[in-house]
Amino acid sequence: MSAIIEVRDLRKTFRVSERESGLRATLRAFVKRRYTDVPAVAGISFTIDAGEIVGFLGPNGAGKTTTLKALSGLLYPTGGEARVLGFVPWRRENAYLQQMTLLMGNRSQLVWDIPAADSFRVLQEIYKIPDEQFRRTLEELVELLDLEPLVHKPVRQLSLGERMKVEFAAGLLHSPKVAFLDEPTIGLDVSMQAKIRKFVAEHNRRTGATVLLTSHYMADVVALCKRVIVIHRGKLLYDGGLAALASRMAPYKLIGVTLRDGADGDGLAQYGEIASRDDARVTLHVPRDDAPSRAARLVNDLGDRLVDISVEDPPIEDVIDKVFTSESVS
Repeated sequence: MSAIIEVRDLRKTFRVSERESGLRATLRAFVKRRYTDVPAVAGISFTIDAGEIVGFLGPNGAGKTTTLKALSGLLYPTGGEARVLGFVPWRRENAYLQQMTLLMGNRSQLVWDIPAADSFRVLQEIYKIPDEQFRRTLEELVELLDLEPLVHKPVRQLSLGERMKVEFAAGLLHSPKVAFLDEPTIGLDVSMQAKIRKFVAEHNRRTGATVLLTSHYMADVVALCKRVIVIHRGKLLYDGGLAALASRMAPYKLIGVTLRDGADGDGLAQYGEIASRDDARVTLHVPRDDAPSRAARLVNDLGDRLVDISVEDPPIEDVIDKVFTSESVS
């Protein structure tokens, strides 16, 4: 595999005007404004290979959307370099724009008062998609997204989840090699989130498209991404496997024990720190390296009292939260 996305020391700083509240401050601002520099992206570097689906994580204001906008050519960076498919994104060459797409969960590219099918035809003309390729691609997208009952309805009559599905079709009609997905499941119910995740995975499998995905729903990341890039305050904190992130940032595992007699679990404190209790279920924090031996001891010591036992990594939400709190990954 070769690198499709290459980013080196990418930086973007916004100049923002500042003023105090009140009429006098407002009048002063007409004469002389004060500005402050806000670094949205503070020198990040990474590469992504062909066909990868990579999670791009960070809290609100971390610089995720700013990075995606720079890589899709919507923003000119303050400094650094980037190449996508061999192109410099902010030059916005037609040859590049025809091979990438940016889909944002809170933005619409479809005309609300006409059916999606009509917007698809407009996009065919914009991207100069040959009729046979357009027909074949649209049929595949209709099948994958179950769009048959939706494409001939005015977009304004569609639910949020239905609209998001036709938005995906619109963004992928020209068969892009790179897809930047910014919160594609935001606001959707659990069922629709699962359908969108299934579609992204299947589309990646069929086409080999490279995907850079941001999401605040960790279920999206766990289901789709083997690799994650974590940024905070515009800086890169972590770039690597999702499983490795858990092992580095959470030096413990969770052992869940279900007791037949519903005991309160006080006697289990000798095996690890009691994290939670729920009826007959007790969850223990134990050092990661000791988890196998502690679990074996529990099975041996509890005997018939033990109904069920599990050994798991902590929830990915807790791991990511720990990354943001520490702002470093050793």
